[in-house]
Amino acid sequence: MKIAVVALGKIGLPLAVQFASKGHDVVGVDVNEALVNVVNEGREPFPGEAELDERLSKLVPEGKLTATTDYSQAIPGADAVVVVVPLFVNDETWQPDFGWMDSATKSIAEHLTPGTLVSYETTLPVGTTRTRWKPMLEEGSGLTEGKDFHLVFSPERVLTGRVFADLRKYPKLVGGLSPEGAAKATEFYEAVLDFDDRPDLERGNGVWDLGSAEASELAKLAETTYRDVNIGLANQFAKFAEGNGIDIHQVIDASNSQPYSHIHRPGIAVGGHCIPVYPRLYLFNDPEATVVRAAREANMGMPDHATLLLEGAYGDLTGARVAVLGASYRGGVKETAFSGVFPLVEALRAKGAEVFVHDPMYTDEEIQGFGWTPFHIGEEVDAAVIQADHAEYRELSSADLPGIKALVDGRKVTDPARFDGIPHRVIGLATAG
Repeated sequence: MKIAVVALGKIGLPLAVQFASKGHDVVGVDVNEALVNVVNEGREPFPGEAELDERLSKLVPEGKLTATTDYSQAIPGADAVVVVVPLFVNDETWQPDFGWMDSATKSIAEHLTPGTLVSYETTLPVGTTRTRWKPMLEEGSGLTEGKDFHLVFSPERVLTGRVFADLRKYPKLVGGLSPEGAAKATEFYEAVLDFDDRPDLERGNGVWDLGSAEASELAKLAETTYRDVNIGLANQFAKFAEGNGIDIHQVIDASNSQPYSHIHRPGIAVGGHCIPVYPRLYLFNDPEATVVRAAREANMGMPDHATLLLEGAYGDLTGARVAVLGASYRGGVKETAFSGVFPLVEALRAKGAEVFVHDPMYTDEEIQGFGWTPFHIGEEVDAAVIQADHAEYRELSSADLPGIKALVDGRKVTDPARFDGIPHRVIGLATAG
């Protein structure tokens, strides 16, 4: 097959590589010319994705994968077009911004030819595929969906850093606007993906047709919104436990020993491209979903809660040198999307603290680019807050943070014994030290 992948980001590029690895001819389209050039050189444009560099260096010289900024080189004659263009959500209004996706869809429509399957993988509000993309593609192409081309929604369900493993591990969900479109999508994904054996799944691993685009859209929103709500509940439990002499982590372990309890872990923030964002897309369709809204607000309040914990351990933070350890939204990943570092730095500054930021994955120049002052392990500091659970922080001790008088561990990664005599606070644990 000839396959076009629109947007070569941290999901789109691995997808393009996966399709090419199965022997298909893949053209990737991206507006970023510098990224396109790096891909065409057979090099990975961003670090940290397992297998990506190795596969790129093989597939590009073989001619199985090319990249371009020109839709006219990718879309005409394609058997399938897979769209992974980012959808942004306004941080203030929580409303989706379809700007980039609208632009890409219009460009696809301009060059769309009969016989093509168009599959959107970007997470969307329910109904978007049918009510927004279908008329836009039809109007721009002069073609009729269901007759001249087929349109489906098939959400990506992978995490950056392990995309290729996740593509094998989880069922591929598809939802069409017609049974014929769904059948085409099933045939396509069966030809470009491999699946691990999953005896734990009653339906078995593979491509799952959910019966409609709307069901497929909701499935992605449901699985991610569930996690946000679950974490919100864990954070509520944690705050209660802190004030009542209880270790919530021990309580969660005990609760989850019963097979019907699956409580997640509390923490300083919920970051990334998915969990903080997709509940807002769900609320776009269902604004009366009070449980979803309350959980999202509870999770957004955790950086402020961590600041209060530090204030309680240290005292007045005015003029205090405070190191925030971890800019990434999660350990081992160089990504700051919706990271808790942003509201945490703001909250600490609002208390009058002089804030510094450290992250082993970022250079000083990159830290400065965010508007922060870099911190280096071993420098004098009055207090510290662990924001990301990087492996490098697990062995930290008071000797690594000379002068430290209080530590808040927002991820429960440090050993309190290494901070003997220093107030050591952990979200969800009763005050100690």
